[in-house]
Amino acid sequence: MLCFLKFHTYTRVQVLIDICGVDYPSRKRRFEVVYNLLSTRYNSRIRVQTSADEVTRIFPVVSLFPSAGRWEREVWDMFGVSFINHPDLRRILTDYGFEGHPLRKDLPLSGYVEVRYDDPEKRVVSEPIEMTQEFRYFDFASPWEQRSDG
Repeated sequence: MLCFLKFHTYTRVQVLIDICGVDYPSRKRRFEVVYNLLSTRYNSRIRVQTSADEVTRIFPVVSLFPSAGRWEREVWDMFGVSFINHPDLRRILTDYGFEGHPLRKDLPLSGYVEVRYDDPEKRVVSEPIEMTQEFRYFDFASPWEQRSDG
């Protein structure tokens, strides 16, 4: 689809503005990856959305849009959505020792460990914490947009 949009005469999408992810835990395919594109020739924007679950891998678009490399790394780092044969799929915003993906709705609010700088020891220490997590209810219904789950 993105290849068609980039090379077709009537679309000529040349710019990938960004890629972002959304987590809908109540859906069967809970993750949505959104591509925001721009055609400077026709002065138009288009949004392409695809969905995935925890095990589905998405084809990268870095070969079409070189800037997609960093955006795809961010989506993987924040949500855990994996891209097939990505040339550089590693953490970009979180520490390499971080466990989990911070923008997923199932990540505990309190986290798993407390990371702090210990002044007497002059180093960063991490200690496990135990806190009960409160119940969280996610209501994604929008009064402005009607959407069908597909």
